[in-house]
Amino acid sequence: MSMDMTTEGDPGLLDTLQHEVAVFARRAEQTRLGGVGQVRNSMDRAAYLLLNRLDREGPMGVKALAAGMGIDSSTVTRQVAPLVDSGLVTRTSHPEDGRAVVLQLSPRGLSRLEEVRSSRRALMAELTRDWSQEERETFCSLLTRFNRALSARQSAQSGTVPQPGTAGGNGAKSQGAPSGPGAGPAS
Repeated sequence: MSMDMTTEGDPGLLDTLQHEVAVFARRAEQTRLGGVGQVRNSMDRAAYLLLNRLDREGPMGVKALAAGMGIDSSTVTRQVAPLVDSGLVTRTSHPEDGRAVVLQLSPRGLSRLEEVRSSRRALMAELTRDWSQEERETFCSLLTRFNRALSARQSAQSGTVPQPGTAGGNGAKSQGAPSGPGAGPAS
């Protein structure tokens, strides 16, 4: 006999948790957690996550990019088009199969991504300035774990196989302050 999920743990604590997650989601969407300074809000979440994945994983096709991010190919195609148009991503021939096209972060794209990462890092430092290193690491670890659980649940519901290290396509690191808000589920 399986236990009802709502009875696992303290209901008051679970109510507080769901409320705080809802507030976080609303505030994150309102502010877009874009960063600080002139770079603030200068790159939307979808673009940031796509560029970040291409930087971490290297050149790849649309299908591989979509699978790794837990979204469909048509969504990636739509989201990557303006990145190609603006020169942040280039389309090149696959090194082993010249007929296949891969997406690659351009030097301009890498420079732009680093600028946005730096701004977002500054925001994370500002928001957690009175936290200890241990508190930052704990929060990062728990948020990564929470995002992986969300990703696994989404994959189970959609019938897709979760990709290793994908918490919504970020491959979150737990070194010091999180580098950005990209740890959320991709949408």
